[in-house]
Amino acid sequence: MTERRNLGQTTLPRRRRADPMRSYDALPAPLRQWLANAALAWSPASCLRVWRKARTKGATPQEALALLDRVEQATLARDRVTAGAADSYPAYRAANP
Repeated sequence: MTERRNLGQTTLPRRRRADPMRSYDALPAPLRQWLANAALAWSPASCLRVWRKARTKGATPQEALALLDRVEQATLARDRVTAGAADSYPAYRAANP
């Protein structure tokens, strides 16, 4: 008896997902360092989007990292208001004793 399975064969174009480690390794060194110490779980793609937008507007790498810090703090503040749990993030507690 031949077993029929859904092997995902279709004529529609498939969307390929990037390798997350390759995406991380391709980030600029300062951005990789920032991401390694971030309080939130950022994707390399979203981090790179903020980085490129800042750099395109003429920001230095340090200014782009400062922007990422501000975006992250705003997200943490919004999370604190909605869930009341921002102080559960270790990096947030360290920055706001």
